[in-house]
Amino acid sequence: MVRCLREAGGNPGRSGHRLSIEAARVVFDAREAVARLIGAPDSRQVVFTGNATEALNLAIAGVLEPGAHVITTSMEHNSVARPLRYLESQGVGLSVIQTGPAGRVDPGAVARAMRPETRLVAMTHASNVIGTVQPVEEVARACRERGVLFLVDAAQTAGCYPIDVAAAGIDLLAFTGHKSLLGPPGTGGLYVREGVTLRPLERGGTGSRSELDMQPDFLPDQLESGTPNFVGLAGLGAGVGVVLEGGVEAIRGREEGLARKLRDGLRAIDGVTVYGPDDDRHGRTVPEVGVVSFNLDGVEPSDVGYILDSEYGVLCRVGLHCAPWAHRTIGTYPRGTVRLSLGFHSTAADVAHVLGAVGEMAAEARRGAKR
Repeated sequence: MVRCLREAGGNPGRSGHRLSIEAARVVFDAREAVARLIGAPDSRQVVFTGNATEALNLAIAGVLEPGAHVITTSMEHNSVARPLRYLESQGVGLSVIQTGPAGRVDPGAVARAMRPETRLVAMTHASNVIGTVQPVEEVARACRERGVLFLVDAAQTAGCYPIDVAAAGIDLLAFTGHKSLLGPPGTGGLYVREGVTLRPLERGGTGSRSELDMQPDFLPDQLESGTPNFVGLAGLGAGVGVVLEGGVEAIRGREEGLARKLRDGLRAIDGVTVYGPDDDRHGRTVPEVGVVSFNLDGVEPSDVGYILDSEYGVLCRVGLHCAPWAHRTIGTYPRGTVRLSLGFHSTAADVAHVLGAVGEMAAEARRGAKR
């Protein structure tokens, strides 16, 4: 990003001088990297936004209008829930498929909820609260069979879980740069399958077809107005490059192993409740990403988070995690949980340190209860 500011300080696509051309190359390289990562057939199908929330709003508002029907799940982040609730107040029909406490949706329930006017299914790829990975391929198949568009919120999976939008049959996929893509905050985007048309959220300068006073009708320009955050996109492109070099399958395997050690270790501590799926009744491992939520008996999540930070140097997030639907589903509303997030740089030593810290806190809570 520093090099980008020093060597490519022009406005990408807005001029023909060398700094503008270099800035445009930065954006192009980032777009190509993301397309390669998610299996997009053409990098022009990758539209950059400021974050996953903007991408989700672009997809939802770009598809739905009064009289249409949309299906979602009870595990969604507010970035999906709030736009849908607003559109429901404007005449869009909304069905929310409830899951059990494990947070995994039944694809059959999604299919059964479809109506003739169903236009969109919007679903998280993995819960930002408990990490449960949803069966997106099965839901995508049901959508294709009925001519319904399928939007996937991949904020929690892009970069740490294999994604192939073409093979999976995903029509729209939102992602953020600041999590497992190793990019800076303020970056994100939306994959748009060829043939899917969205109404733009914004209209304005694109650097292309400047002779027209109408928005261009081709991607990505149709959905990208205004000067892009090309410095942030330089960081996003570099982060995606690291992910591609490391290999998503390898990253997934390493993170999965650490997450299982963390979950199993927390479950073994007396007084700790861990939320999320166990292995299913057939002994198969339910897929999860490196997000672990727990509570400690007799201690508020906010207090747990404060002690972990101030006394052990462990940074976590507490509360409802912008996902009240999910917390109602798993039975932790309105208290919330303590959420630990593993990432690219997490180690086995980190997991051991956290388990030791929580173990000490649990022991202290038990002593306090006896007093």
